[in-house]
Amino acid sequence: MHIKSEIRVLGIDDSALIDPSVVIIGAFMRGGEQLDGVLCSHITKDGMDATDSIIRLVRGSKHYGQIRVIMLDGVTYAGFNPVDITRLCAETGIAVIVFMRSCPDFEKIKQALVHLPEKEERWEIIQHAGRIYRIDGVNPVFIQLCGIEKESAIQLVRMTSKHGNIPEPLRLAHIIATGVVLGESTGKA
Repeated sequence: MHIKSEIRVLGIDDSALIDPSVVIIGAFMRGGEQLDGVLCSHITKDGMDATDSIIRLVRGSKHYGQIRVIMLDGVTYAGFNPVDITRLCAETGIAVIVFMRSCPDFEKIKQALVHLPEKEERWEIIQHAGRIYRIDGVNPVFIQLCGIEKESAIQLVRMTSKHGNIPEPLRLAHIIATGVVLGESTGKA
């Protein structure tokens, strides 16, 4: 994939886990420079509806035809509501990059899933997200991908990380999501 400086990226993050219905926000940006739109939906805390909700959010957006990459902040939202990135990529036709600040501890994840219904299906979706790649820097970060080559994904993460090591579409989605739900953005993206 050729990465242009104004590539359209949709970063998606969730809000605080206050209610059983959790707000997810999409920040639609040109590269990491300009916010062109905000998308909003809801998913269930510890549910199994994140993939379907994100597909509907993306495909229902007026920006759908312009989005070239979807960035997710991890592969689970609203607690342990997993996103099937292969299905998300296939049903939207858009490449997916999962961004993580640290490498997941799969043993801890497996232990946490024991307490939830459909634990095998959740674990399968998490495992199905594929290989984890490390991006070295002052603070290394990690990515998983679907529909995009590793080199292009690394280039895009670096290009959109303007204020530290978090891509702007994810940073803004986090700020907006926490602000909407809590009345003011808090914590780090």
